[in-house]
Amino acid sequence: MGAAGSKLEKALGDQFPEGERYFGLENFGNTCYCNSVLQALYFCVPFREQLLEYYSNYKNGVDTEDNLLICLADLFTQISSQKKKTGVIAPKRFVQRLKKQNELFRSYMHQDAHEFLNFLLNELVDILEKEARTAKIEADTSSPSEKTANGPKNPQANGVQKEPLVTWVHKNFQGILTNETRCLRCETVTARDETFFDLSLDIEQNSSITSCLKNFSSTETLNAEDKFFCDKCCSLQEAQKRMKIKKPPHILVIHLKRFKYIEQLGRYKKLSYRVVFPLELKLSNTVEDADSEYSLFAVVVHVGSGPNHGHYVSLVKSHNHWLFFDDENVEMIDESAVQTFFGSAQEYSSNTDHGYILFYERLGANKNS
Repeated sequence: MGAAGSKLEKALGDQFPEGERYFGLENFGNTCYCNSVLQALYFCVPFREQLLEYYSNYKNGVDTEDNLLICLADLFTQISSQKKKTGVIAPKRFVQRLKKQNELFRSYMHQDAHEFLNFLLNELVDILEKEARTAKIEADTSSPSEKTANGPKNPQANGVQKEPLVTWVHKNFQGILTNETRCLRCETVTARDETFFDLSLDIEQNSSITSCLKNFSSTETLNAEDKFFCDKCCSLQEAQKRMKIKKPPHILVIHLKRFKYIEQLGRYKKLSYRVVFPLELKLSNTVEDADSEYSLFAVVVHVGSGPNHGHYVSLVKSHNHWLFFDDENVEMIDESAVQTFFGSAQEYSSNTDHGYILFYERLGANKNS
């Protein structure tokens, strides 16, 4: 990587961002799915900053057992504190912990980058929530005299009212969807909210993210076998159902469903469809109908013609430069090269490098809101 690293430094020259580090990640046989997602997360700057801040506070605290959060924080700290601007790092501790934690990632089979991202974010949340609960119990038990003197601080604390904890992972990635169902007999609308860390979108040939999002929020009629039980009518009724985004996340992660189960073949097939993803995206299918604007900063790309083999790489935007990360190798690419990863307009094409997971950051939004 020495030569490639110095080549990258030469390419950036005086424009090499102050304090930034561009490091490739060593591949341990089949860990490109992991490396590509880790690079996208590292260049998700608000997430990286909060993770590094968490780790600096953690190191001053009591040592607890090794977990994925600590291994990730340690890896990001290693990268950010390197003396050299470019190079290669082996994420050995993180990968070992990942395999120990989840047998799904133990084999040398081709893994799914989206499954890994999902598992990782949920695991980080679980660890942070567990730590917060432990800290609360310790705080509650450390001052019993004060509690009895002033009465219980929260009379509903014993399980009646439990506020969901909002961690910094939630603040970055979590959005809220609302599932609206309208009974066609009495017109009553039933709304149910659900949270998400990413949106998985069905794709079509020669489409765009905007059209995929429109389809995601399109109205579906529930009839025949699929009738809806209306509480007001107290019976099964025909209804209309649709999904809308109630609270757009600060970081919008979009997963394109490129792997589809084909009944006739009895297996999954990769859809190489051309799906245009813009550098700037307007989310218009929100409850408030106010457009939320987003800017693309990372793309995880699946390379290969099928779901059970292939390779993952990532494209990352950092300080207005686009970079291409392929395990140990890092190079600069032109912004116009991003469109070569939209997919193929024809079914059989020699180009098998297709955008799979897209990371957008909300413009002008306060992530703490």
